[in-house]
Amino acid sequence: MLVLMARAPRPAVEVWAGRRYLAAVDAVLWPTLWIAAVALAPFQTGIAGPLAVALAGLGAVSRLLAAISDNKHYRFTTVRWGRPIAALVLVGVLLKLGLIASGQ
Repeated sequence: MLVLMARAPRPAVEVWAGRRYLAAVDAVLWPTLWIAAVALAPFQTGIAGPLAVALAGLGAVSRLLAAISDNKHYRFTTVRWGRPIAALVLVGVLLKLGLIASGQ
């Protein structure tokens, strides 16, 4: 038996001046980074590369529409993924500094 439970929708966030423009940049930035990663891949991507670029392009368009039209419900991807990525970069820098300090 399959039981489906609906979660309550997240509340709307406060809309401030410039949020719509910043959300539009955020909505396009991450798919653009994925497209750049596929384009600069050091190996042949085959059919998966163009497919990933097409999906990222569609994602960018849909995210941009959501960021502009439904701004009070748009959540910033940079806030969600920027912190873990920054933490990983910080760990890498600390490891590199540890290697340099130990003389290896």
